[in-house]
This record gives sequence, structure tokens and C-alpha cells, in this order.
Amino acid sequence: MSDVICRPMRDDQDFWRMRALLIETVPISPVGLNWDMRRLDGKRFYNENVEENRLLARPVHLWETAAGRLVGFVLPEGRSDAHLNAHPDYRHLEGEMIDWAEAHLRRPMSDSDDLHLYIYANDYDLLRQRLLSERGFHRTEFWGMIRHMRIGAQPLVEPELHPDYTLRTTQIHDLDDCQRIADLLNAAFGRTFHNALEYQNFCRLAPSFRQDLDLVAVAPDGSFAAYAGIPYDEVNRRGIFEPVCTHPDHQRKGLAKALMQEGLLRLRGLGAVDVTV
Repeated sequence: MSDVICRPMRDDQDFWRMRALLIETVPISPVGLNWDMRRLDGKRFYNENVEENRLLARPVHLWETAAGRLVGFVLPEGRSDAHLNAHPDYRHLEGEMIDWAEAHLRRPMSDSDDLHLYIYANDYDLLRQRLLSERGFHRTEFWGMIRHMRIGAQPLVEPELHPDYTLRTTQIHDLDDCQRIADLLNAAFGRTFHNALEYQNFCRLAPSFRQDLDLVAVAPDGSFAAYAGIPYDEVNRRGIFEPVCTHPDHQRKGLAKALMQEGLLRLRGLGAVDVTV
């Protein structure tokens, strides 16, 4: 009989346990096996209503030992997808986690009544690929990439910012600054829904946020031309470039590159070991 039980997410205490699991597994898992904790912070705190817990509105399911130790969880990020996060010592549970996701997270697509479910597997993750293949999943054309770099003792490049722009940190208590970030995110990613309050709440409440690592390139008219947010995993001394973007009107000038170069220097100053993007 298995000593692991599964149940729905119940409250904020579960969020903090989920977050702790992500941090705990960083040094014992390959890059990208689980979410970084910033991504979970975003699901909890990137919200204009600080009283609303959007994670609890999602069908999030937890796996824990009989002694109450959390060893895995599954959550959707968008429509018809599932993200598996598991302690590497308990990856034998992934088949059960996939089965739960199939039963609870499949949704019809906008152009069809057929039920679909997308589950992500890295190129190196032969175990998950096999589990998905056995259940009839097939590869799609959609893909992503995670880059990882140890900072080490290598020389780091000094940033060379275009002379028409200035580099500074964001001022999270200034709502106008927060609105400039929202405007930049909407323009850079082709969106309309970002607003000042959601960004400000994330900065104030997310433990991974560091203002000294939240960098912008300011255009001559005072608008934000490029942005590099660098949440920080203090336990594992890992920087996480997320997001990095440039306004379409200011591209091809090396602005985001300069922000990332400055970010690497600041991470080294903090004693960071590595960084992902």
C-alpha cells in the first residue's frame, strides 16, 4: 500500500508548502524539471486584488506522504494544460499525476468539442515522455527553452547602454512607475490586461522580488523602453530572469541585453551561484 495520498489544495498554507518544495528540489533536480518559485509567486501575488487568491480558484492537486510531507503537485496555468512538479525521489508518482490531470484538466479547444490536455516534458526527460506516450499523448509543434548559466569566476561584460537611454531600478511605491511597467508589458507581449496594481502587489508581496534587481531602460520621453525583472532564490542563490522585454518602438538597440548584463553583475555582487532565463 502506498504511503502517499492526494487531495485538493486547501489554503495559503498549502501555497507556502508548494513553494518550499520547489526551492528544496532545485539542487537535486535538472534545470526545468519543476517550476522556479517565481512562477508560483506570480500565480499567487500577481493580482490587482490582494484579497483574492487565484491559486485557490484553480484545480490544484497535491500529493503528500501519510506523515504530511508534500512530495508533488499538479496545477494548470492556462486552458487545457497541466504542470507536474515532483520531488525527484517520488517521480514514480508521475503516472498517477498524469492520470489525475487527464480526468480533471482536459478541456475542449475553441474550434472543437474534442477534449485536449497539454503536458510539458523536457527533451532530457525520457521518463515523462514514456509515461505520456503510453497514454496516447503525442508531440506538438509548441516548445520552449530554458537557459542556465553558472556565474562562477568568469569575467562578466560591463553593460553598454545606448546613449539616448538611462538605466535605473523601478520605484514600486510610485504608481506611475508601475503603470509604465504595465504599459511596457502590454506593448512587448501584445497584451491589454496588465495594470499597475497587479505589478505593485507582486513587488510588495512576492518573497522572490528584489527591487535592486528590477531594472528598466528609460527612453528620452520618460517611458520605459526595456525591462528585466530578476527574482532571486536566496536559498539556492539563483537569479531568474523573468520577464525580459523591449517595447517594439525601441528594439534592435541592445537595451534588454544591457539590462541583463547589469543584472549579472548585481547577481554576482549578491553571491549568486547561477542564473536561468
